[in-house]
Amino acid sequence: MNPQFRKPLPGTKLDYFDARAAVDAIQAGAWAKLPYTSRVLAENLVRRCDPATLNASLSQLIERKRDLDFPWFPARVVCHDILGQTALVDLAGLRDAIALQGGDPALVNPVVPTQLVVDHSLAVECGGFDPDAFDKNRAIEDRRNEDRFDFINWTKKAFKNVDVIPPGNGILHQINLERMSPVIQAVDGVAFPDTLVGTDSHTPMVDALGVIAIGVGGLEAESVMLGRASWMRLPDIIGVELTGKPQAGITATDTVLALTEFLRKQKVVSSYLEFFGEGASHLTLGDRATISNMAPEYGSTAAMFYIDEQTIKYLKLTGRDDELVKLVETYAKETGLWGEALKTAEYERVLKFDLSSVVRTIAGPSNPHNRVPTSELAARGISGVVENEPGVMPDGAVIIAAITSCTNTNNPRNMIAAGLLARNANARGLTRKPWVKSSLAPGSKTVTLYLEEAGLMPELEQLGFGVVAYACTTCNGMSGALDPVIQKEVIDRDLYATAVLSGNRNFDGRIHPYAKQAFLASPPLVVAYAIAGTIRFDIEKDVLGIDSKGQPVTLKDIWPTDEEIDALVASSVKPAQFNKVYIPMFAKQEDDGIKVKPLYDWRPQTTYIRRPPYWEGALAGARPLKGMLPLAVLGDNITTDHLSPSNAIMLNSAAGEYLAKMGLPEEDFNSYATHRGDHLTAQRATFANPTLKNEMVRDADGKVKAGSLARVEPEGKVTRMWEAIETYMERKQSLIVIAGADYGQGSSRDWAAKGVRLAGVEAIVAEGFERIHRTNLVGMGVLPLEFLPGVNRLTLALDGTESYDVIGERTPRSTLTLVVNRRNGERLEVPVICRLDTAEEVSIYEAGGVLQRFAQDFLESVKAA
Repeated sequence: MNPQFRKPLPGTKLDYFDARAAVDAIQAGAWAKLPYTSRVLAENLVRRCDPATLNASLSQLIERKRDLDFPWFPARVVCHDILGQTALVDLAGLRDAIALQGGDPALVNPVVPTQLVVDHSLAVECGGFDPDAFDKNRAIEDRRNEDRFDFINWTKKAFKNVDVIPPGNGILHQINLERMSPVIQAVDGVAFPDTLVGTDSHTPMVDALGVIAIGVGGLEAESVMLGRASWMRLPDIIGVELTGKPQAGITATDTVLALTEFLRKQKVVSSYLEFFGEGASHLTLGDRATISNMAPEYGSTAAMFYIDEQTIKYLKLTGRDDELVKLVETYAKETGLWGEALKTAEYERVLKFDLSSVVRTIAGPSNPHNRVPTSELAARGISGVVENEPGVMPDGAVIIAAITSCTNTNNPRNMIAAGLLARNANARGLTRKPWVKSSLAPGSKTVTLYLEEAGLMPELEQLGFGVVAYACTTCNGMSGALDPVIQKEVIDRDLYATAVLSGNRNFDGRIHPYAKQAFLASPPLVVAYAIAGTIRFDIEKDVLGIDSKGQPVTLKDIWPTDEEIDALVASSVKPAQFNKVYIPMFAKQEDDGIKVKPLYDWRPQTTYIRRPPYWEGALAGARPLKGMLPLAVLGDNITTDHLSPSNAIMLNSAAGEYLAKMGLPEEDFNSYATHRGDHLTAQRATFANPTLKNEMVRDADGKVKAGSLARVEPEGKVTRMWEAIETYMERKQSLIVIAGADYGQGSSRDWAAKGVRLAGVEAIVAEGFERIHRTNLVGMGVLPLEFLPGVNRLTLALDGTESYDVIGERTPRSTLTLVVNRRNGERLEVPVICRLDTAEEVSIYEAGGVLQRFAQDFLESVKAA
């Protein structure tokens, strides 16, 4: 802390730290040129940094240098229950490890306030056409997750500084946006910007409020929870100037899908984006949040908007306290975080995007950045008029239509538009096709309140879009089982079946095992596709149905006007609705007086929660990086869904066979995601995606086979991936993975790194890594290595018969040597970049991982005391 910069905040009883004075003291006038991100980081440094290193760290921001690490201290950690639970399972295991070595386990607690929202455990077993869907799905969720929820309830009492929002209340990111984030914190008499890390790649949704919030893996979150700084180098901060206004009939979903395509092409991976300009100033906070939410889809770490009148309007709309709203405005204007004060900010790179250029859009069939204007569906071969027998499921059938995910349900305009389209469709006698499993899973209970206020909830229910949950469902692969008759027909006729959802992810194999591909669309378009019943349908031109007067009905006939939408939003969305939901949700619960033990009583027969093995066996041993055999040779765009899928567990999978042996009935297998607290189940999910293409496994014609397959070396036997892992574990064989570009993109799941480490993988060599996954690999003690430009598995003719060594001194971003030992005796030396990017990461890797490093430091501090 640097008290010389602490000053009274005018008009309040609070102080603040004057980062502007600190920056301008180093270089006069420098503050005015700093982007928003740098200003918030500067305040964090002035308030929290060691005085001895303050000037050097601030100089990084001023001079736009990237050669030194500096500390960042997030104010909060937010978690959903899947990664949050696994992080707390790790901490519970850490307590056991500390106790075994004579330490006091009760002293192991999150230091930073940690908020856990149970929102990723519910599957849509009952669709929105069942009036009792919500209650039925919640009952199934509680039954399936009894072991997990027992552990989560223990954490509420066992750990200090942990708050839990129980299931059935909404999605973490939407709750964070609508209530959790104060935008400006006030703690111990000091006001400062809210900042946070979250165990989900869509944590940047709250960047829309001007809050730096980034997604991290569970392992990095654990490190922050335990009070460690999150070390960083100055990110590439890119300005995105938004011009123009959206055309009539264009939703925020259309805008964000167009932006996702544009920004992916501009290569903004790992950057911090700052949106500004006249176009940005006109966007509502709901529209901004839709854009910020999808930061991981266009690859950026953060997607910032500044604080301005739209922020204040939103805080008032969502029922924030008057005193807090006044503090946000006062602090932002006094400290240079208000929009007007950012007009002098300078960026090393500025991108321009015209909002008026956006047309109605879907994205698919495999990636969020595969944008297709709906007017071009037929020309692209996605849709097309086909002769379908009435009442019979067609090829291209939409078997799932889901209004889901915080991305769009946070936005009242999108939800009101969907309700109005449903009203218009009902009025013309249109219906949902019988094979479409439809659902509405809002991220907040407030959505239902304003849809009811607007008279639109019954209209959505009539078309099968009743509320099935307040949780992250279809977008996370929790779409539930299909009607057995429909599933049988899909299989028997080998139909190309699809899903359409208003989410942010549509990777192959993610949404449902029998939905071969998936498309992202706005909520009203999701309703329209439920009526169409097939993706092979020109949604702009084809006839959706015939009304009672014998007239054909097309999309334009039922699409609501902007004036209708805006008027209904203005009259139906009210602060009282947010207070009705959130005041009781965040009311402090009275202590029931029941105490719990500091060590968790692990249940021996569970398949959900098991003491982690990170301090024992092979994981506690050395990683020689010698004689490694390849577990897989992979291409580009390997996602965390390939590495550790999150969707439903099938009986014929390795995990399914294990669960069956453990006595679980197939109907209660649940998802891969929910079992990540038990390493014995989660290990069996490693590379378990049926769409995986391991280039070591080919057919007689040399074509790569799709599936969870591996080739055991040196004998060359092809097996299922899990059998190969078991074989190598029995042999205590060190492994390596070779991959292409953008390895590890997608959700920030730590099991994508844990699984390979438990399999015995010591290093991964790729053409490039997605940021969060690379950090998770380091946190698990797996060495990430990057080929030099122009070098890859193809130029080196790697086929998986080789063994590999890594030699050289491991320092931040040093050049190491990958030694390729071919079977014919040839020895090839390939220079690779050590992707341990900071000295802190080197230290974590050498200790064996985040948890091992903390245990060492904790025990040393106890001895020193």
